[in-house]
Amino acid sequence: MEKKYFKVHFVGIGGIGISALARYYITQGWKVSGSDIALSDITKDLEALGAEIYAGSRSLKEIMPSLVVYSPAVKQGDPELEEARRLDIRVASYPQALGELTKKCKTIAVSGAHGKSTTTTMIALMMVDAKLDPTVIVGTKVREFGDSNFRLGKSENLVIEACEYDRSFLNYWPQVAVVTNIEMDHMECYRGEARLLAAFKEFVSHVPVMGTLVAYAGDKNSARIAKEIKKTGVNVCEYSLASPDAKKVRGLMKIPGEHNVANALAALAVGRLFKIPDSKIFASLAKYKGSWRRFDESTGTVNGKKVTLVSDYGHHPTQIKLTMEAARAKWPQKKIICVFQPHQAYRTYLLFDEFVKALKNSPADLVILADIYQVASRERPSITKRVSSKKLAKAVGKKNVEYVATGQIMERLDKEVSGGEVVLVMGAGNIYDLSKKISGKN
Repeated sequence: MEKKYFKVHFVGIGGIGISALARYYITQGWKVSGSDIALSDITKDLEALGAEIYAGSRSLKEIMPSLVVYSPAVKQGDPELEEARRLDIRVASYPQALGELTKKCKTIAVSGAHGKSTTTTMIALMMVDAKLDPTVIVGTKVREFGDSNFRLGKSENLVIEACEYDRSFLNYWPQVAVVTNIEMDHMECYRGEARLLAAFKEFVSHVPVMGTLVAYAGDKNSARIAKEIKKTGVNVCEYSLASPDAKKVRGLMKIPGEHNVANALAALAVGRLFKIPDSKIFASLAKYKGSWRRFDESTGTVNGKKVTLVSDYGHHPTQIKLTMEAARAKWPQKKIICVFQPHQAYRTYLLFDEFVKALKNSPADLVILADIYQVASRERPSITKRVSSKKLAKAVGKKNVEYVATGQIMERLDKEVSGGEVVLVMGAGNIYDLSKKISGKN
């Protein structure tokens, strides 16, 4: 960013990614303001750091920022964006603004359908432990960063989570790109696998010849991308669950699931690129206990009855499957109750068969489906009426998968819980409020 900009306003500042960038600007001495539909723990934390936060739209004439940064979730007709353009204020999307930063730093960008936040966090903590002092922007809160999604480092190293939604990651220019996996999602953006793969190919093409692509060989699409980029002369490092390192990682990880072993192997590969000794990498991975809403384990109560609570952000069929399997592997004898809230009616409609398959083969003793969390900016009214959690439960057709209205789930849990159970709460929407209620943090 040019130094002439000293005031920045964020539209949709409560988002988990854009809020981290807001924190960065605060550390650089900029005056930061922001707006969002509703206030949250994230916006409260930003206020505590000195940001001015507004619920709903705000007249920019009263603020007169030099730059307006908006979340990809914000529609182009947003009144603040329209006013910014009328006032001739520079406007940039969150990915565009972050992209400018990636050009100035030695950037490690972690992409993929699943595992981005976990892998980004593992890499960041490993680099911190190795005294490489990175700046970090990640899509989750990290305990070791004071429950923040941002860390300011003094080195040139920048570790970021690179999301494929709306082709956001095409704004980033990393020296090291990580691809954990490529699976069909965000179909409102891509419409088909060919366009999704084309976007990933373009993303990895941003890696310079002296850079490296780190790709998961166990995923056919990642392996396919790796094979093609090798032809350009870029260094490619592939990791696999079949490697000897996997056995060692499996034995030291604190968080369950083969998907997390794969995430750790990606971090191991990046650590070796930066010449970090294996002993330090393994020690760092052994300490990792997970991040906010990524198999986030704690204790809680349901009407006074103690339970083990696991809060997880997963909302794609593959994530649901892997997370429930990880829970069953960790607690083979315990009763597991999974509460899942589908995220977006459009996604649920397009991935309906995949959701049915994942839920039909669930290792949980009971799966409760909450109402679909709808995201107005991404929905299609014609689709919203054609899909529901009730229809999803009916399609699964198993007694242990049932629909319960979101507001009645606590009452349903009370009837099911006697004490000692595992309650797994999954979803990217407001089902997190249920986790807070069970944990007593409401």
